[in-house]
Amino acid sequence: MNMPLDARQRAMLQEMGVRLWWPTQSDAAVDLQPTIPKSDRLLERPNPPALVQAVARPQQAPIAAAPGPTAAPLGWVLHPPRALYPEADPQQTPQPLGSAWLIVAEGTEDGDPFAGDPGRLLGNMLQALQLHRHPRVFLCALSAQAGTDASPADAALAQAMASIQPSVLLLMGRAAARAVLQRSEPLGQLRGQTHRVTDVPAVVTYDAPYLLRAPHAKPAAWADLCLARALACSTSAPS
Repeated sequence: MNMPLDARQRAMLQEMGVRLWWPTQSDAAVDLQPTIPKSDRLLERPNPPALVQAVARPQQAPIAAAPGPTAAPLGWVLHPPRALYPEADPQQTPQPLGSAWLIVAEGTEDGDPFAGDPGRLLGNMLQALQLHRHPRVFLCALSAQAGTDASPADAALAQAMASIQPSVLLLMGRAAARAVLQRSEPLGQLRGQTHRVTDVPAVVTYDAPYLLRAPHAKPAAWADLCLARALACSTSAPS
């Protein structure tokens, strides 16, 4: 239904932003775009110079945060050796075991090496070699401490080997192999062969915590222990 509007009413509606549509001879020529009210026409005006300058002004680079304190690097410390079976009777020590053994494994200085499941497994491994009957089987615990480097481990190892004069050096675990041999290869590539540390044969094998996680590696560890026993016997054999 068309409502007749006079010229004054149409002008008022257009001023309010109301679009008026009147049929013409060509309906296809009708513009269907809405009329923009006067209040919104300000949005069509170009930005004033001050606004343009604010938009075009380059953003300042964010201020970098001050670096925090750098953590001290970790290094390996080799604790003094201690006898594992000091009460063993030397008269009952099997001869093929060599004069002395020096074992390096990760642990604490004052902790019980035979405590817990790893300690019991370590004890079983040494007893399988009859080392529990040898009074000269020594263990050097290796621990990581901040603010140290490899030199304390080297110095402690040299002192321990000079005092003990072991027939063989048994390195148990990746940390022991890296700290003593200064080698970065995987443990699987270091085991199964003879290394030399100040003319003393050294054998690398898995430590007890790893063997608990990977029981399938126990036969390989036993082969390493047998290699160490053979080297200890040959080193102690008279020339």
